[in-house]
Amino acid sequence: MSGAASRSGDWRRMDRETLSRAYDNTGAVADSAARLSGWRARSAELRALHPHDLDLPYGPAERNRIDLFRSGAEDAPLLVFIHGGYWIRNARQDFACMAEGPLNHGLDVGLVGYTLAPAASLTEIAAEIRAALAVLRGREEGRGRRRLVVSGWSAGGHLAALALAWPEVDAGLAISGVFDLEPIRHTELDDRLHLTEAEIEALSPIRQVPRSDKPLAVVCGSAELPELRRHSADYDEAWRSAGNASTFAELPGHDHFSILDELIRPDGALTALAVKLAGKGA
Repeated sequence: MSGAASRSGDWRRMDRETLSRAYDNTGAVADSAARLSGWRARSAELRALHPHDLDLPYGPAERNRIDLFRSGAEDAPLLVFIHGGYWIRNARQDFACMAEGPLNHGLDVGLVGYTLAPAASLTEIAAEIRAALAVLRGREEGRGRRRLVVSGWSAGGHLAALALAWPEVDAGLAISGVFDLEPIRHTELDDRLHLTEAEIEALSPIRQVPRSDKPLAVVCGSAELPELRRHSADYDEAWRSAGNASTFAELPGHDHFSILDELIRPDGALTALAVKLAGKGA
């Protein structure tokens, strides 16, 4: 059992209300609404500056769209960012500002949207993410394959971890993710997710760790909820136990929201990890 797990206690001993609070990132961070509002405003500005490759379709649903931001670097690696919100809220447009740091280092950045639960099951959401990655790879036809790093935050961290098993992906950066769905089924979140036993088994990254030569970075904040810290520590341990290479970090002082400052900033810790995973050097 990891150190983070011992800090949080055993989730199986929590009643539904207590366990729901243990995963309530928004309630745990007093300025979470202000941060989201700030990201939306900053993202709108970035989208206005880079209007040429927005709303690219990858499927038939309304949210099956990709926003692609280009750094201008020739043969730039691609960082794909998947937003969070427990698979039930938020939109890719509000997270465009996460491209700022990586763009500054010669990475292109793609923001992927997906249908939210309960309009889509988690199985369908995962399939949408894979379809988006396939479309991004298809856009490379006639040119050499460039390195693709899949990244995500919170629920997006979960989806990024799933994507590491797919051939479209070369490396991963999972930020403050959820890697075992079993606890989620016992929270209020499941009123909208309706997770099945089959989904919990097939879509929990910690239960489906592949043997892989793809590098992975698993990151959370030291001030996050104990359950979120446990997920990251346990998933990193499982990834390493399978014989895979990983980097694990708890960023000092950061909560579930402030941690993304480290991706927005060109000199941020998450930006540095993305650049390294993309093969560009720190």
